[in-house]
Amino acid sequence: MSRPKIGLALGSGGARGFSHLGVIKVLEEHGIPIDYIAGSSMGALVGAFYGSGQTVENMYQLALTFKRKYFMDIIVPKMGLIQGDRIKSYISMFTFNKKLEEFKIPVSIVATDVYNGEKVVFSEGDAATAVRASISIPGVFVPVKVGDHLLVDGGVIDRIPISVVKDMGADIVIAVDCSKFEKNTEVYSIYDIIMQSIDIMQNEITNYRMVDADIIMRPEVYSYSSRNYSQIEEIISKGEEEGIKHIDQIKNVIADWKGSDAN
Repeated sequence: MSRPKIGLALGSGGARGFSHLGVIKVLEEHGIPIDYIAGSSMGALVGAFYGSGQTVENMYQLALTFKRKYFMDIIVPKMGLIQGDRIKSYISMFTFNKKLEEFKIPVSIVATDVYNGEKVVFSEGDAATAVRASISIPGVFVPVKVGDHLLVDGGVIDRIPISVVKDMGADIVIAVDCSKFEKNTEVYSIYDIIMQSIDIMQNEITNYRMVDADIIMRPEVYSYSSRNYSQIEEIISKGEEEGIKHIDQIKNVIADWKGSDAN
């Protein structure tokens, strides 16, 4: 009997996006295959690392040692506060300098074209360039120019890229949403203002958009700041907890799919 193809839709969320790691770890431990991944923003970064062949163990170590200084190549503002070359080099290193079509698991990366307001999906080409585009928070990172496109954060247009992973061929979609907005008074800089505004905007977009996935996980990370990288271990643990909570549901959905396929 054939099995369903399972796709992960990993959403944006800044530092809270490290909860995706906990979810992936639990899926692995319970033998749930991952056939496709689509990611926006931090979901793109985590998805690309995993899809390129990084082990969950290595990714945990990378996450726990991740510091803001790794991407804070600050420039005189014109189109953004951060040039982004430093984080692109980091991404390139840990995706083994691969192109997306060379990945172990097919990964699609979502970005937003600021010229025409359309979604741009990368499924081939340089992985580091695609991820760098997808994490380009408007006003924070300098946008990425690719061909005729000027690209910013994928979460601006598609916070949880469910439709993208479906288009890749997924029969069952597991969506992970870790960027719900909650009140946060720790706003002290222009960086904080921009990040807080993006959180509010993305939350409103998702509130008015039907989330059409078979399983929707929402790790309890909303009390953590999307821009605070000092509590990564706790954030990952929240992803693990959410994954464990949904394992039986995932297995039931897979069993039901197999049953309907047999009929």
